[in-house]
Amino acid sequence: MQSIFFCFSCFCTAKVGKTSLIMSLVSEEFPDEVPLRAEEITIPADVTPERVPTHIVDYSGKPPLASLSSSVTSHWIPLINDRTDKDSRVPLILVGNKSDLVEHSSMETILPIMNQYQDIETCVECSAKNLKNISELFYYAQKAVLHPTGPLYCPEEKEMKSSCIKALTRIFKVSDLDNDGILNDNELNFFQRTCFNTPLAPQALEDVKNVVRRNMTDGVKDNGLTLKGFLFLHTLFIQRGRHETTWTVLRRFGYDDDLELTQEYLFPLIKIPPDCTTELNHNAYLFLQSVFDKHDKDRDCALSPEEVKDLFKVFPYMPWGPDVNNTVCTNDQGWITYQGYLSQWTLTTYLDVQRSLEYLGYLGYSIIYEQESQAAAITVTRNKRIDLQKKQTQRSVFRCNILGARGSGKSGFLQAFLGRNLQRQRKIREDHKSFYAISTTYVYGQEKYLLLHEVMPDFDFLSEADLACDVVCLVYDVNNPSSFEYCARVYKQYFIDSKTPCMLIAAKSDLHEVRQQYSLSPLEFCRKHKFHPPQPFTCNTTDAPNKDIYTRLTTMAMYPHMAQADLKNSTFWLRASVGATVFAVLGFAMYRALLKQR
Repeated sequence: MQSIFFCFSCFCTAKVGKTSLIMSLVSEEFPDEVPLRAEEITIPADVTPERVPTHIVDYSGKPPLASLSSSVTSHWIPLINDRTDKDSRVPLILVGNKSDLVEHSSMETILPIMNQYQDIETCVECSAKNLKNISELFYYAQKAVLHPTGPLYCPEEKEMKSSCIKALTRIFKVSDLDNDGILNDNELNFFQRTCFNTPLAPQALEDVKNVVRRNMTDGVKDNGLTLKGFLFLHTLFIQRGRHETTWTVLRRFGYDDDLELTQEYLFPLIKIPPDCTTELNHNAYLFLQSVFDKHDKDRDCALSPEEVKDLFKVFPYMPWGPDVNNTVCTNDQGWITYQGYLSQWTLTTYLDVQRSLEYLGYLGYSIIYEQESQAAAITVTRNKRIDLQKKQTQRSVFRCNILGARGSGKSGFLQAFLGRNLQRQRKIREDHKSFYAISTTYVYGQEKYLLLHEVMPDFDFLSEADLACDVVCLVYDVNNPSSFEYCARVYKQYFIDSKTPCMLIAAKSDLHEVRQQYSLSPLEFCRKHKFHPPQPFTCNTTDAPNKDIYTRLTTMAMYPHMAQADLKNSTFWLRASVGATVFAVLGFAMYRALLKQR
């Protein structure tokens, strides 16, 4: 980064003393002989107030001899502005040198120039001869670069710029931990400690609030700071020349010099080896639960459209579309439930961990949980081959790809997992449909996420993503004689030699079963290839469809080495299913108790 000095004498000669300023700074005394140009020097970071290295270059150009105002306004400012992009102008400082030669101040001459050009950060009078304000002007130069006024404040309007207001509004909402629109003393102290590594004394807190009270009527409410009060304080800091206070806050919350969240903040590095998956860890779920709680204003354990909109106000865009409501569990009104909300986060983290990191960044995870980055929220699972070798897994999310011919019942199978029967499914708009469904199941008392993915039936081209999963569902329509052939061909082409367990689903089992136009019947096919007999399934029910089949799929995904052996054992299935039922009931009871506490 650079800062540019305008150096001029108070009595307007050609030699304004640029080189003398540099020599006086370095040697701390006025040079007897001044070279035509000083050598380039770098001031080390450890000897500067801002702890940053400063590179100083002496410019030897010869501007036209003219008055002060014409050389600065007619030559230098246009020259610099023409050579820099409008949105990335460098800050300028006006320096009045040789003040020892005059008795009067030049500020009356300088102030109109400062008011005319926004790029001019400040002005300072100095003397290289008697060392007046020499160190100060180089400090101002650093400050102008590190804490520029331009991105924050519009001096003509005497108010903060919209981009600064937008950034500080997000910071306020992230810091408002209970989402009541007020920063109480605890939240203010957390904010203060987060940004400045020290809490405020009780009297200091009151002094801050009193300043706001004296200047605006709605800046303090219920003895807490409102958003208007928060923005007023930062406007006051800027107007009083304390830009570093606002910049410290902005940078702590991830913003760059253009008031955009940095790529390093939003997308911290995370290594994901092949055959490994990404999941949220315990702290991440606790954080997301707290985010849900602060936005579930009516405490109905679901997020209404207004509550969802409020939750995502700290985002630059709405990350969830209408398909999300058909990807996770919702209540009778179609609103995302607490469990559905966590499921959607789990899905995003599994499918696109970079997007999950970005979302957690907008919500301020690393700041609230005082982590180096939101990468601390992610668990990278071990290689799947190690799980197979050890015949056990610590993973919590398992993927099931659903394959079948068009019209075989794949979409119905996905929606049934979310508790929706055929009647409810018919109300889903075509443009709101989802190819994913995710929810929890219980296997031997362990809560796991099962992620269902409907694969488009293009037999000639199945990508690696279509094939990469923990268990495969082959779905056919019992009432369509040509439906099973697709399942048989896909299995023989892609899965016959794989270690991925497969299950055959006889969908629409409420309809009349017809003979399939294939050399083997579905039952014979299963016997030949040694996997479980076709599982009858229908979502054409009065109540929510039965979910036992999803427990079986999760069990197969967890124990793939047993898929061709013990999974055919009815006792094995009974143990898994009973465990699922018992723990589902216990889990629901505990969940209700937690909701009451929240």
